[in-house]
Amino acid sequence: MERLHMHYVRDVIHRLRQGDSERRIAIDLGLSRPTVHKYHLLAQAHDFLQPEQPLPDEADLLAVLGVAPRPPRQPSSLEPYQDTVLALLAQGLEMTALYERLQEHYGYTGSYSAVRRFVHRLCPPEPQVVVRVHSAPGEEAQVDFGTVGQLYDPRTERLRTAYAFVATLSYSRHQYAELVFDQTAPTWIGLHRRAFESWGGVPKRVVPDNLKAAVLKTLVDGPVLGEAYRRLAQHYGFVISPTRPATPRHKGKVENGIHYLQRNFMPGQDFADIDVANCRLAIWVRERAGSRLHGTTRQPPLRLFHEQEQACLLPLPVAPFSLCEIKLAKVHRDCHVVIAHSYYSVPYVYVGQTLEAHISERLIQLFHQQDLVASHPRAQQPGEWHTRTEHYPRDKAAYLERHPSFCRQAAARLGPATSQVVETLLAERPLDQLRAVQAILRLEETVGPQRLEAACVRALHFGAFSYRRIKEILNAALDREPLPQESMPPLEQSFAFARPVSDFFSEEAPAC
Repeated sequence: MERLHMHYVRDVIHRLRQGDSERRIAIDLGLSRPTVHKYHLLAQAHDFLQPEQPLPDEADLLAVLGVAPRPPRQPSSLEPYQDTVLALLAQGLEMTALYERLQEHYGYTGSYSAVRRFVHRLCPPEPQVVVRVHSAPGEEAQVDFGTVGQLYDPRTERLRTAYAFVATLSYSRHQYAELVFDQTAPTWIGLHRRAFESWGGVPKRVVPDNLKAAVLKTLVDGPVLGEAYRRLAQHYGFVISPTRPATPRHKGKVENGIHYLQRNFMPGQDFADIDVANCRLAIWVRERAGSRLHGTTRQPPLRLFHEQEQACLLPLPVAPFSLCEIKLAKVHRDCHVVIAHSYYSVPYVYVGQTLEAHISERLIQLFHQQDLVASHPRAQQPGEWHTRTEHYPRDKAAYLERHPSFCRQAAARLGPATSQVVETLLAERPLDQLRAVQAILRLEETVGPQRLEAACVRALHFGAFSYRRIKEILNAALDREPLPQESMPPLEQSFAFARPVSDFFSEEAPAC
């Protein structure tokens, strides 16, 4: 039997604690009942179902389950015929006729069972869904988004497409509604938290939709990307029960709530911006939508909520949920991951690997499987870099630590000649010359400060003070030789004639 992801195992244990049946868990998570039963027995054997104890973490589950076995990989004999099989299935050919056609016209020699397994893998059967029609007080809430046109965003100072988030309590039909500009995971989690706070409690089950924007499709179905939403459910004590794709009738209560908002609140309204619209929407939900006579219950939703449903909700936890999102982040060659257009360093041994980024309101935590490998404060604006030098190899970290100011201080300690060489090199394009300066200063480790200072004196004397020239001076031990003395001879000695001047003139001058 294939090993479930650790997040699914935790979710199964959480649902069993909430009293869900194995059948219900299998339907909600898309698992087989034997698989759920297997993990049910495992949880009982290791005493994981005690409600007063915290949920087991990944390390505890890994210690119990051991290393996951690798499933056998054997390619199907139908792989070379995949395009042909798809074409024949598209024409409506049944499986038995498909098997005969492959034998007669394409020379297939495999078995009918292989054809059946291959077709089921290509075209899996649609799962059967059972939907609860009636709900007890505090039992269920349905949540969904709906478009409401364009509203002005005061932060970007432009018109943007807005969405109405609606959460409807299935028993009383009381709602929480809010207008937003996106359907991202942090927004989704924040909306749930504010909805629970407005109700003063938490329903036992939340029924979301598989949104076209893929927010809930990734959140609920993915074992990693859905962990933030699952942890929200575990923090507040509710169970996630998503509807199947293309089945809006399974969440008709919230669908009707969205249509009611779109037809009765938005038309004819002129809002200055989305903040003003949300203020009016809160009043409308309380005074208009909450006080109307509901067509199904025949009672005002707000009154039914206060009289019967609010007392049945689960109590709010002491501390609100702070985790916003969990997403995958790849470690690039510069030892950083990119999260929301900001950059966070991780140890260089994880370069090329994919980590789990746990994003909170003020903290970024990066995990490799169950190990926390890095933690950073969350960036306040895009483009920020959060780098730790210990995350780089030793030679790369030394380059980061020895910045221009550090190099100037180190050179001044060695001597005036070394300081002058460093200042001259860093005077123009300091980042281009930084490696050369660092290499010059590292020569102290092999020759000592006195020889390096003497080599810099000699290099300055001849006006050639690159790293290569200083290295050559040290290799040839020229730093130990005295500098050449340049003395100018007297002027009369320099220009004295070898013969006296009288030899060039006769005693009698020629006549003019």
